[in-house]
Amino acid sequence: MTQLVDGMTGLEQVQAVQLGTLPRPGIAGLVGFTLSRVDLGDVEATLETRTDMTNPMGSVHGGIAATLLDTVMGCAVHTVLDAGEGYTTTDLHVHYVRGVPPGRRIVATGTVVHRGRRLATAEGRVVDERGRLVAHGTTSCMVFPAPR
Repeated sequence: MTQLVDGMTGLEQVQAVQLGTLPRPGIAGLVGFTLSRVDLGDVEATLETRTDMTNPMGSVHGGIAATLLDTVMGCAVHTVLDAGEGYTTTDLHVHYVRGVPPGRRIVATGTVVHRGRRLATAEGRVVDERGRLVAHGTTSCMVFPAPR
């Protein structure tokens, strides 16, 4: 995939994944989310929760919300990268507000808060189909410069 994205900005790469001109990452297929909106510094993903995502108590496992938050916040950071730059998550903080029963649609949004030379931060929210907050979080990402 590296050769396919040479010369593309981060925004162009994430938009290409959304449009299907670049392959979706494996986690998108595994969990089943889709990128529903991609803008500079702002990304949204949508997921229809399923019974195979439940914890022993029958609600959707908290790892699903954490995965969505990690995805949308990381993708938001990805959209502010220049061509050739990379990043990796250095920390992820998640706060759970309410549970979600399976069979419900949830929407996660991630927004860049700061983009520096070597560090980017973002915040995210997951809401249920009634717009109620399910979880929110923050992340920090280390930015790697483009090779010279």
